[in-house]
Amino acid sequence: QMHITALYGGALTIWYLVLTARVILYRRENKIGLGDGNNNMMQRRIRAHGNFAEYVPLSLVLLYLLETSGARFFSSPLFLHLIGASLLIGRLLHGYSLSFTELNMFGRQGGMALTLLAMGISGLSVFIVGFYYKQPPQFKVIF
Repeated sequence: QMHITALYGGALTIWYLVLTARVILYRRENKIGLGDGNNNMMQRRIRAHGNFAEYVPLSLVLLYLLETSGARFFSSPLFLHLIGASLLIGRLLHGYSLSFTELNMFGRQGGMALTLLAMGISGLSVFIVGFYYKQPPQFKVIF
C-alpha cells in the first residue's frame, strides 16, 4: 500500500525547510533580529514561510483523513495524488514567487489557487465521507 500523505508530507517538509533557511539567512545577512526591519524582501520571505505554515498542516490532515477513510472514490490513489500534487505545486509556486523573486503575480496567484483548490476539494470530500458513510474511518498509523 502506498502512503500518499507521507509522500507529499515529506516533499512539503523539505520545501518548508528551504523557506525557513531563506528567512534565517536573510536575517543574518541583513542583521534583522526581530520583525522585518522594514525590509521588503524580508517581509516577502517571512510571508512565504508563514503562509506555508498557515495552509499546509490542515491540508495534510485532510489528505490523511481521505487516505484512511476507506471510501472507494475518495481514498483512491488517483484522487489523492491529484489533491497532493495540486497542494505541492501550489506551495512551490507561491513560496518561490514570494521568497525568490521581487514580483511574480502568476506564481503567487496560481499557487494560492492550487492550494485553495486542494483544500476545498479535500475539505468537501472529508465532509461527504463523514456525512454519508456509516462506518467511522479506521485510522492507521503510517510509520
